[in-house]
Amino acid sequence: MRLLAVLVCLVLVNLLEAHAQEAKPAAHWSYSGAEGPKKWGSIEPEYQTCKLGHEQSPIDIRGAKKEALPPIQFEYKPAILKIINNGHSIQVNYPPGSFITIGDKKYELKQFHFHHPSEEHVNGKGYDMVVHLVHAGPDGKLAVVAILLHKGSANALIAKIWENLPKSEGPQVEVPGVEIDPSALLPSNQGYYTFLGSLTTPPCSEAVTWFVLKTPNEVSADQIAAFAKIYPHDARPIQPTNGRTIAESQ
Repeated sequence: MRLLAVLVCLVLVNLLEAHAQEAKPAAHWSYSGAEGPKKWGSIEPEYQTCKLGHEQSPIDIRGAKKEALPPIQFEYKPAILKIINNGHSIQVNYPPGSFITIGDKKYELKQFHFHHPSEEHVNGKGYDMVVHLVHAGPDGKLAVVAILLHKGSANALIAKIWENLPKSEGPQVEVPGVEIDPSALLPSNQGYYTFLGSLTTPPCSEAVTWFVLKTPNEVSADQIAAFAKIYPHDARPIQPTNGRTIAESQ
C-alpha cells in the first residue's frame, strides 16, 4: 500500500508539472526598451536564434541578381473576417483553401498581418507600412509574401479590415457578414525579390523563404494613422545580409 501511495504521489507531481508547463505564458517581448529587439535573443532560450542566426529578417534588399524566376500564382478565395490584436500587430487568420504556387511548390495561406513602418527596405528606402502574408507548405516550411505599402489612395480591403480593428490585445474575433479577399492587397505587377530569411518576431526561426513584391501598393494617410494609433512602431530593425543571395524576377 505504501508503494502504491508513493506511485500515486509521483504521478500527481508529474501531472502538476506538465500542467504548469502547458500553462506557462509566452515570454513577453516588445519593440522597444528592456524587452526590445536587441534583447530578444536573451529573453528565452527558445529565442536565441534572434541573436545567433545568420539569415535573419528583415533586410535591406540590395544587389539583387535578375533571374528567370517562376511567377507567383495567387489562388486566394474570399473568407469571413477573423481578426486579432495579438499585442504586437493586427493579424487576420485565414481558413484552409487559399494558396500560392511558385514553380512546383505550393503553400497555403495561414494569416496576414501588418507592420508600421515597413520592415523591409529596398536599396535603403523604407515604406510607410508592409503587409506580410504567411503561407506554409506541406512540410511545414514557411513562405512569406511581403507587400510594401506607401501613402496614396485608400485601399478598399484595408478599409473593411480597419472598420473592425480591435483597439486592444485580446482573442480572435470573427465578424459575421464581413467577407474579405486578400487578392485586393496585390499590386498589378507581381514581380518579386526572393531570399532566405527568418520570422521577424521571436523566436526568429530561420529557413523562411521570402518573396517581397517589387511594386508597392497604396494605403491612405488616414489608414496609416489609424493603425499607428494602435501600433506607432512595430517593425524589427534591419538585420545583416551576411552574404545571402537575393534573386530578382525579370
